[in-house]
Amino acid sequence: MNTGARLGLRERLAQLQRNRLVRQNLILFVGGLVAGVGGFVYHAIAGRVLGPEIYGEVATLIAVYAVGTGPALILIVVLARYTAMLNARGDPGVRSLLVRTVRLIAIPCLVLILLTTLFARPIALFEHVGSTIPVLILGFSIALIWQVAIPRGILQGLQRFTSLSLNLSLELVIRTSVVFALLKAGYAVSGAMAAVFAGLFVVFFLGLWSLRDHFRSLGRRVYLRSMAGFSRTAAAGLIGVQILYHQDVILGEHFLSHHDGGIYGGLNKIGTILFFLTLSVSQVLFPRVVEAVAKEEHPGRILLSSAGILTALGAGALLVFALFPGLVVGILFGASFNDAIPLVFPVGVIGLALSLDNLLVQFFMAVHDRVFVPILALAVVAEGVLIFLFHAHVGEVVLDVLVSLLGLLVLLSIRCYLLLPTLRAESVAEPQPAVP
Repeated sequence: MNTGARLGLRERLAQLQRNRLVRQNLILFVGGLVAGVGGFVYHAIAGRVLGPEIYGEVATLIAVYAVGTGPALILIVVLARYTAMLNARGDPGVRSLLVRTVRLIAIPCLVLILLTTLFARPIALFEHVGSTIPVLILGFSIALIWQVAIPRGILQGLQRFTSLSLNLSLELVIRTSVVFALLKAGYAVSGAMAAVFAGLFVVFFLGLWSLRDHFRSLGRRVYLRSMAGFSRTAAAGLIGVQILYHQDVILGEHFLSHHDGGIYGGLNKIGTILFFLTLSVSQVLFPRVVEAVAKEEHPGRILLSSAGILTALGAGALLVFALFPGLVVGILFGASFNDAIPLVFPVGVIGLALSLDNLLVQFFMAVHDRVFVPILALAVVAEGVLIFLFHAHVGEVVLDVLVSLLGLLVLLSIRCYLLLPTLRAESVAEPQPAVP
């Protein structure tokens, strides 16, 4: 490489380092990567220490916990959007938003804890858990993640991605450290669930500490009911994406043979690696788009840059999937899943398509465009119908999902092309109620 080429490369790298969007994505990517690795390590420790039978109880409770985090994900998106609008207007209402939301969400949290306490024994019997203590800890953990979502959503809206990245990663670091200590001390399933609660407990107060500068000024009172309309849009978007990358596994297990169902389940997990690897891009995009539209700045550049960053990250993973599919399958699942090797690259494309679909859904939610909802619903139905009609082998199911997600990407892109020229500040404004 000659001197001119080296200087040109250095200049491009320097431009990337100065690019705010790239820096924000890198910061949140690192936090998400640490959290993702921590999640795998947590399960690896629990599985190795407890053995298959007892670990099955932990896996079941964690699956229930994952379902319970659904409302937290919606809350994060709603608060991130509202906070981004406050921030764009220079409105010092963050303290009011934080305090009032904590109080409001405390009500369903207490109801959940009460119901868990009352039905802990039946739940333990149904899930074949040997004690009610892990179930009680599970209830407290789900209630706490709803509270943890509040500072996380506000941090995302304020674009404090360093604090948000630390919050996400530290939760799993603490969970992994605590689970190792508790399991070695002999606390088994209760110890595994206590580790989940410990991580949430620490990062909740860390989130509050990260927002301490907003505690000094009262600001004006925010109107929580003005977020109700967007809450429905956010729920539709998030639930639709969740269904898209879960229903194929459920239907595949139903229609395919037992062996092929297991192979497809493994392939789905490989595809979601790419999805979660690029998830930070949409988390950065969301408040940036709200801010851009609120300030009458065109968000198209942010969307295109984010899509470029996401595609670049995804292309790196796809290259690994294309060159070393056997290694990917071997590391994750072992030799018994060798039938999945020829389909590793196609499911990688599925993961990239789902990531791009999710990016556009996040964009539409940021500008509160509701037209994407029936388009997303159509894709969910189409995926299910295609799998119902064509499921002779694993490859057919992979093709069904790929066609559905690429079709959704085309339709969402067309909608985005038509929407961009019409966006104005009033697109993200929410009507204020007459009374708080």
